[in-house]
Amino acid sequence: MHTKSSTGIVALDAQAVRASVDLVERATARDLARPTPCADWTLHGLLRHMIAQHYGFAAASAGDGDLAQWMLRPLGDDPAAAYRAAAECVLDAFAADGALDREFPLPEITRDLMFPARQAISFHFVDYVVHCWDVARTLGLPVDLDPALLETALRVAQVVPGGAARLEPGAAFGPVVDWPGEPGGSAGSDLDEIVALLGRSPGWQAGFVPAS
Repeated sequence: MHTKSSTGIVALDAQAVRASVDLVERATARDLARPTPCADWTLHGLLRHMIAQHYGFAAASAGDGDLAQWMLRPLGDDPAAAYRAAAECVLDAFAADGALDREFPLPEITRDLMFPARQAISFHFVDYVVHCWDVARTLGLPVDLDPALLETALRVAQVVPGGAARLEPGAAFGPVVDWPGEPGGSAGSDLDEIVALLGRSPGWQAGFVPAS
């Protein structure tokens, strides 16, 4: 049984993933065609990416470094159910006995290194904090994440490598966005800083008025 201290990143990741499930479940079929803060993806494409990442990380937690585990999958007739299943798969994998004692192969990043479990899970964690924001902004919804969770996510985001690698095709994150905060306001929230550090403009709007 894991101690409280050893499960910190797993618990935080689970909070972020469950928040993403709650947001995805509010999307309708019509919403799938909406643009997202990820310039190349509609919500349909973003969900396929998010599902693929869940299954890829779940496989990595068991030592499976086959890049095919990260393939895009169809959403099917019930995208929310498909997303929920992928989320539960990765949450179960990270919570499994011994998962935190393993090294993860992450072939989307490199085939030359293995990553300690906590570091690999921190990658997944910060990615899904940002994807919560992506989905929420796409749908015109607020993001409700615990301040302590965001403090940890900000520390992770601050050490994500930048530079020219962010400009390469298939890069996980775009270049850092200069974001001074709202005009006339404060420097912005931790979530603003996280998404800006990872290549999104915190001021991005979907350009529609959500239904009441």
